[in-house]
Amino acid sequence: MTLTRSGSEHVIRVDGQHLMSSRMHGSEEALAALACERARALPRPSVLVGGLGMGFTLRATLDLLPPDATVVVVELLPAVVVWNRSLLGDLAGHPLGDPRVEVEVADVAATLRASAGRFDAVLLDVDNGPSAFTASDNDGLYDDQGLAAARAALTPGGVLAVWSAKDDRRFQQRLRRAGFRVEVRQARGHLNKGPRHTIFVGHNQSV
Repeated sequence: MTLTRSGSEHVIRVDGQHLMSSRMHGSEEALAALACERARALPRPSVLVGGLGMGFTLRATLDLLPPDATVVVVELLPAVVVWNRSLLGDLAGHPLGDPRVEVEVADVAATLRASAGRFDAVLLDVDNGPSAFTASDNDGLYDDQGLAAARAALTPGGVLAVWSAKDDRRFQQRLRRAGFRVEVRQARGHLNKGPRHTIFVGHNQSV
């Protein structure tokens, strides 16, 4: 994995393939808005952000939540955390410096399995969405067992929001099979232009 810069644009590549760019983060901000619509009105909301990226999802989440919120950021790759504390920090206004943030360098699937009823919202911006790009192990986040763990980690009425590079009808079916009420939204990569990305929103209907 490499981080490169061309002018004002930063790009992260994996094995030479483009993974993310600082130039396009509109859909990451849409992910936060959809995930936190309910949580932002709760007292002391607890939110998990799976995948740090360049910090844009985390920044949008923090901007939506109240001062008494807790946001747990889980990132598998230590280098990504280091870059966000240094080279990438200015891009999203140094969100890791916010006192509401707790950082875990870990597998988000393991965090979900260990967090029954902990979160009012879970945002997953990991890899390329349900179709893994950088690590096949990420498939476990999005299979039946992974979705069951995500639902168990939510409070009643909690929201799971998943960023994806494309729509995936089989993933929609898995979400419903796991007990979620499902919405599928489209968002542009950059303001009102750029590639269309998909955000899956699953509402935990537990009582």
